[in-house]
Amino acid sequence: MASTNDLKNGLVLKLDGGQLWSVVEFQHVKPGKGPAFVRTKLKNVLSGKVVDKTFNAGVKVETAVVDKRGMQFSYKDGESFVFMDMDTFDQIYISPEVVGDNARYLLEGFEAVVAMYEGNPLYIELPAAVELVIEYTEPGVQGDRSTGGTKPAKLETGYEIGVPLFITTGEKIKVDTRSGEYLGRVNN
Repeated sequence: MASTNDLKNGLVLKLDGGQLWSVVEFQHVKPGKGPAFVRTKLKNVLSGKVVDKTFNAGVKVETAVVDKRGMQFSYKDGESFVFMDMDTFDQIYISPEVVGDNARYLLEGFEAVVAMYEGNPLYIELPAAVELVIEYTEPGVQGDRSTGGTKPAKLETGYEIGVPLFITTGEKIKVDTRSGEYLGRVNN
C-alpha cells in the first residue's frame, strides 16, 4: 500500500478489482478552497487504455510489484515466443497477445525487458530503435535522391516498412520500434 502522496511515474497500481494501472502522469493540486487532491493519468497495463483519475490527497492505494527483467528472445515455438532470463537461464513462454506488435522486430538473440506480475508476463519492452537488415526491396532507379518518396522494404523479420528510394537489399537500417519508421542507415 502507498499513499497518493507517494505516486510517481511508472508506479503500477492495483485498482478496480485487481486491474493493473501504470501511472503515466500525476499532479498534486491544492486549491484555495477545499481539500488537496491528486490528478493522475493512468494506463491499463494489459489493454493500453489511458484514463484520467482523481484521488483525494493522502488516500491509500494498493500498489502492485511488477518485476522487470532483461530477457533474450530465443525462438518461436508454435504460437508462443520463448524468452530466456539472462540471470537464471530459465525459459518462459509468452503468448502472441502479450508480445503484440513487438513481434515485428524480434530476431533470435534480441534482448528485451519482460514485465512480470505474480509469475505471469504482462508486456515486453524493446529498445526505442533496433537494427535490422533489408531482406528485399526493389532496386533504386537512376536519379533517386535522398529526398523524395519511399518504397516498401521487407525486413529480415518479415515485417515490411517504407524506406527511402536509395536503400538497397542487404543494407542494415535502424527502425523505430514505437512507430515502425525508418530512422537511418547503420554504418558498419
